[in-house]
Amino acid sequence: MELGIYSFVDHSPDPRTGKTISAEQRYKNILEEIELADRLGLDVFGIGEHHRPDFIASTPAVVLAAAAARTKRIRLTSAVTVLSSEDPVRVFQQYATLDLISGGRAEIMAGRGSFTESFPLFGYDLHDYDELFSEHLELLLKLRDSDRITWKGKHRPSIDSRGVYPRPVQTPLPVWIAVGGTPESVVRAATLGLPLTLAIIGGEPARFKPFTDLYKKVWVETGHDPATMQLAIGSHGFIADSNDEAAELVYPAYVETMGRIGRERGWGPVGRAQFDFERSKTGAMLLGDADTVTEKILMEHKLFGFTRFSLQFSVGNMPHEKMLRCIELYATKVAPAVRAAVGARVVEV
Repeated sequence: MELGIYSFVDHSPDPRTGKTISAEQRYKNILEEIELADRLGLDVFGIGEHHRPDFIASTPAVVLAAAAARTKRIRLTSAVTVLSSEDPVRVFQQYATLDLISGGRAEIMAGRGSFTESFPLFGYDLHDYDELFSEHLELLLKLRDSDRITWKGKHRPSIDSRGVYPRPVQTPLPVWIAVGGTPESVVRAATLGLPLTLAIIGGEPARFKPFTDLYKKVWVETGHDPATMQLAIGSHGFIADSNDEAAELVYPAYVETMGRIGRERGWGPVGRAQFDFERSKTGAMLLGDADTVTEKILMEHKLFGFTRFSLQFSVGNMPHEKMLRCIELYATKVAPAVRAAVGARVVEV
């Protein structure tokens, strides 16, 4: 069981003060957060690619490379790489370089992305959304297999017996598929024998069980060893010293962020009732003190049987010292309790 954190490097105004820290300071903060997560023994830290003023990690590999120089053991992954609008050759080169700098700790989490700003920015047509992802994923996986490739596709210039360097420490370089609940994407990941990350960021987690069941079923049916299957869940959350403190810290930032995104997408306003449902036992958010979050992770582990859980702990602008305290509680209280309980269950079986 792996336990990790991921962040979109939120750079929105603090809803309590209306002030926004500098981008330079935000990056200093995120690197300190990754360093603490490594020092306290968490397993993985992810940075999500976006091309917006409110989420400023447009080049996750650069941020992760900076983190690699300051850490020793934590795995470093994108969360996600918007592969549809990226050049797979450059993605491979960036993460192969990160793998070398980090001593074999890099991962790529490839997804189609829930935001679309990168498509016009890099000259892609949104009508090719699905086709681009399929083609780019095919090329990325081919790049892992050999340092010299020949390839031809529809949306990218062909490659005729060209070498792609550098080569990573890990063989193969890990590539996860990130999905938000599309059956076709789940089937593709299982068929290709790739690890799956399922984002559960709203509603009742139980409604996502058919997707994890489908992944496990297709994995076995397509001839992959069940012992090698990796399944991750990623969800919003935050840990504080009490449930009340966690709720009062997160609510203003959550409402501001989800309300802003909702206005872009035509959602209704986010209020206290929805927030309280999301943090309840049946909601998707893992929010509260260490015991509350531990209980919810274990509940979801029983439901899904995942091998990794990742907490998105910066949905909106949060005070840096509270982010550090969240990591501390996660690593020193939640992680040991979860690992002990999951290990005990395995022994009992």
